[in-house]
Amino acid sequence: MSGFSLRRLLAMLHKEWRQMRRDPGTIGLTVMLPLIQLFLFGFAINANPRHLPTALVSADHSIYERDLVGALQNTGYFTLHRYPSAAAADEALARGDVLFVLEIPPGFARAVTRGDKPEVLMEADASDPVAVGSATAALLALNATALARDLPPDLRAPVPAPPFGIVLHQLYNPEQITALNIVPGLIAVILTISTLVMTSLAITRERETGTMENLLAMPVRPVEVMLGKIIPYVGLGYVQIGLILLVSVTVFGIPVRGSVVLLLGALGLFIACNLAMGFAFSTMARTQMQAQQLAQFAFLPSMMLSGFLFPFEGMPAWARAIGAWLPITHALRICRGILLKGNGWAEIWPDLWPMALFALIVGTIAVRLYRETLD
Repeated sequence: MSGFSLRRLLAMLHKEWRQMRRDPGTIGLTVMLPLIQLFLFGFAINANPRHLPTALVSADHSIYERDLVGALQNTGYFTLHRYPSAAAADEALARGDVLFVLEIPPGFARAVTRGDKPEVLMEADASDPVAVGSATAALLALNATALARDLPPDLRAPVPAPPFGIVLHQLYNPEQITALNIVPGLIAVILTISTLVMTSLAITRERETGTMENLLAMPVRPVEVMLGKIIPYVGLGYVQIGLILLVSVTVFGIPVRGSVVLLLGALGLFIACNLAMGFAFSTMARTQMQAQQLAQFAFLPSMMLSGFLFPFEGMPAWARAIGAWLPITHALRICRGILLKGNGWAEIWPDLWPMALFALIVGTIAVRLYRETLD
């Protein structure tokens, strides 16, 4: 055979082009998925979140309270919701319903008028330092100007002293150590990578290697095939959880303030969600490449819109709505809540039932899509 031949190269290119045309699904995924992800992430990601939910606890309904609340809202970082007591606000902070708790002491207006410089308490959920960083900086600059318009004349000066003080308590991660936020989230991310990708190849691998005929000839129902495919990965997932927790505690110093048993149970449900989704992709795809592309398309939004890399509250409402349907969003909250906050069953329940519903719906779809024939 002679050296390089342009004729043979063109024949090879023609052959590959005809083969690609026989697989329009892969071409469509290759073209459309990057475009969808580009528009999705381009509009959704925001590293400087605003309108953060803030609990307001106050019995001092005075003009100074209204001035302070108005100043906070004018910064654009805070959206205030009244709570009846500090205990109710603290529970909301532990669940993640709010990121800040503002407590205005009784007699606040009277103390300001007398020049006693009362203190306002602001508690911040610092488990995600990025989410609260800019808002905290804006808060600490407010006390010098927030009440200036309504202060008595004798308290005004060319360079006025702050009429009240702000005491900031940064809870759960007071030193703002990044590892305390990232490492618990990595538990959910690593489980997603392993369980979703591996399971998505389960049926397509059988089809491409030619063993699907043997599987179809067996007297097994679709749900039995699904359970037989995914149960081994449940055990593998728990091995990964054990290794990650061991390294997290011994190397990174991650605290374990809640129940490890509760965490393992919740992550078992999360693993079931990923395996059901992977099995659904495996039954939808014709080739392993299509299955991998579908898994990638599911994984990237899961990582970007869950609050792992970017603050969840910083995304627009439509992006948060998408993120609320993703199991990893709830798994992240559970991991951080149990490890950093010591959350119990009552606090994690709002994140458990969405994962259970997701696993039920997607698992049912996967069983329905399973084809008992090769056609």
